[in-house]
Amino acid sequence: MGGLLRIFGARVSDADLAARWGEIMGTDIGEISTLAAIKKTPNGKFNIAVRPINPAFALQLSYQSEEIAKRINKYFGYDAVNKVTFRK
Repeated sequence: MGGLLRIFGARVSDADLAARWGEIMGTDIGEISTLAAIKKTPNGKFNIAVRPINPAFALQLSYQSEEIAKRINKYFGYDAVNKVTFRK
């Protein structure tokens, strides 16, 4: 476990990211979306899939994909996001 903490810091769990989604994203994004999936890529970064709570919000969220990645990177403390995708 000590090795994981050194690599990822205190926030190791993607379940923690899902549980704190609203807090991490803020009200503008957190109230209209949920974390659908998180997958680690071979380069060590993560692909994030976001699900809008209503399909009408999909376009709005797609315009905010860079902001979503920025907030997740800030939460983890390093450049963790490879790509943000959206599921309907």
